[in-house]
Amino acid sequence: MNRILLAEDDNDMRRFLAKALNNAGYDVVSFDNGKSAYERLREEPFTLLLTDIVMPEMDGIELARRASELDPDLKIMFITGFAAVALNPDSQAPKDAKVLSKPFHLKDLVREVEKMLAA
Repeated sequence: MNRILLAEDDNDMRRFLAKALNNAGYDVVSFDNGKSAYERLREEPFTLLLTDIVMPEMDGIELARRASELDPDLKIMFITGFAAVALNPDSQAPKDAKVLSKPFHLKDLVREVEKMLAA
């Protein structure tokens, strides 16, 4: 089963995203900050990191960079209202990361996750 690590500091958004992905058949483990998510990544493997960019303690770009060092095969998707930051070459975001700009429909999220995991 594909396991997704979700890092999103907005409680309502995190609950909605986790529920939509669970309903689509994914095993989702969620955290409200990048530091906690990174600690979990160090303990066990995941298929996809789904992370907001702007978060306390460790932002999503730093989380993604460190996560890809731990597991180069980890797929990464940013969910953000700050797409330009993720797309900025100076951000050091992993090159293969997908960016889904807020606001988005939950169906769009599930479709993009399915496409990433099928690739």
